[in-house]
Amino acid sequence: MGRVAPYVSRLQQALAALGIGEGDRVAGLLPNIPEAVVAMLATVSLGAVWSSASPDFGVRGVLDRFGQIEPKVLITVDGYRYVGKDIDLAGKLAELQPFLPTVVRCVVVGHLSNGHAAAQALANGVTWTEFTAPHPPAPLRFAQLPFDHPLVILYSSGTTGAPKCIVHRAGVLLQHLKELGLHADVRRGDRLFYFTTLGWMMWNWLVSGLARGATLMLFDGSPFHPGPNVLFDYAEAERVTHFGTSAKYLDTLRKSGLRPRETHDLSSLRAVFSTGSPLAPEAFDYVYDAINPDLHLASISGGTDILSCFVLGDPTRPVLRGEIQGPGLGLAIEVRDAAGGPAPAAAKGELVCAAPFPAMPLGFWGDDGGARYHAAYFERFPGVWCQGDFAETTANGGFVIHGRSDATLNPGGVRIGTAEIYAEVEKVPEVRECVAIGQDWDGDVRVVLFVALHPGAMLDDVLVGRIKSGIRAGSSPRHVPARIVAVADIPRTKTGKVTELAVSDVVHGRVVTNREALANPEALELFRDLPELRA
Repeated sequence: MGRVAPYVSRLQQALAALGIGEGDRVAGLLPNIPEAVVAMLATVSLGAVWSSASPDFGVRGVLDRFGQIEPKVLITVDGYRYVGKDIDLAGKLAELQPFLPTVVRCVVVGHLSNGHAAAQALANGVTWTEFTAPHPPAPLRFAQLPFDHPLVILYSSGTTGAPKCIVHRAGVLLQHLKELGLHADVRRGDRLFYFTTLGWMMWNWLVSGLARGATLMLFDGSPFHPGPNVLFDYAEAERVTHFGTSAKYLDTLRKSGLRPRETHDLSSLRAVFSTGSPLAPEAFDYVYDAINPDLHLASISGGTDILSCFVLGDPTRPVLRGEIQGPGLGLAIEVRDAAGGPAPAAAKGELVCAAPFPAMPLGFWGDDGGARYHAAYFERFPGVWCQGDFAETTANGGFVIHGRSDATLNPGGVRIGTAEIYAEVEKVPEVRECVAIGQDWDGDVRVVLFVALHPGAMLDDVLVGRIKSGIRAGSSPRHVPARIVAVADIPRTKTGKVTELAVSDVVHGRVVTNREALANPEALELFRDLPELRA
């Protein structure tokens, strides 16, 4: 924190001079750069509420998020770089501005250049340098606020409507300190890296590493550009001690045959964290064989919903192939069967937390009375938090996570709501109806979109390209389906709602439990054993 304190102080003063204070929202549309960390720290130090998104989100994706929370300040960049290409944001920012009327100042970080052109194109634009220039570094001050004061807002998309805006209390920091200090063994002077964007909860978790006295190692861009060793080049050069990534990344390395320990000095690594999707047993073998045989491999699982973990590593116990080591300290984690009772070891059930915990969110933004919040987590088992994950306990006291048990998509660990996909597909005139699911595939989850077309329309390469382009531009690259498949009909409930869970059950060979609620249950057979989903 010491090195960034002068920068935090200057931005803190600039925001305060603008009138930003307790409860005001500051939104960051930023890559994973130092200014993002400074902006988050300066915001919450004033008692304001921080919320962030990745700059590769489309205009609709940004507005679906920030438009709900009505920020007073937007902090962004003039552009960002990905796989060697500069992507200018000036046009996107100009398009966003009229739809964010509560923003009184748009602060532009000069990331590709000095930021002047992008700032001048906005009615309320100013560069970061200009915004902070009048304020020399001064001692930091911190608003003294209660445990339940809102700290950050994250977004977890649902299957209907705009993304849910999850308001997290300051108490989540207590959870982070426990996880980073006790479960992850992050110590003062350690060098903590997590491959993440500002659109993923792990970025907020990473920033909390400052509370442990760690140095944050930031990286923005593709983990495979300019080559597959780029992250290990970084880890070696900067002597990274804790390396966080996704299960998909580790599995991709495994299949590529890359052996970093033979080309890099990774002796500084004490821990590798994996999250986003279940870590395959073969990936455990790979990490110890090809990266470093003497480290703590911690597969961890939690969610945007709690901004932390339910099950994760334990540096005092052995790592067992294919298992998450145990529950988070102080959390009443259980696996329950369909009737709500305890599931036996090795039997799949619902992952639940049976008692309150510090990282429970305050609720959803705009959900007066908490009806949506209650329905999301407490409807399945009254009074018990249900996470929406299939899981099992092991004979060793560990856990295995098998993926989502609800309709939320989770490719590469990024929570995606089908509603954002549908909003773009509805603009395609050839498509009569559609349904999207997450298909378990190759150790991860891939998005599959099924479309029922109007008579005379054909799902050729041109139409597939138009659908994907529309989703990419309107939402984000992460929303783009890996497969688009034409079907004759889409199963619906008797109230007319598309039933994603039933489609997912058929695709995965599971029993459909709600057939009696369907208006056209015969349509389910259209999704069974499709050759398009075998490759």
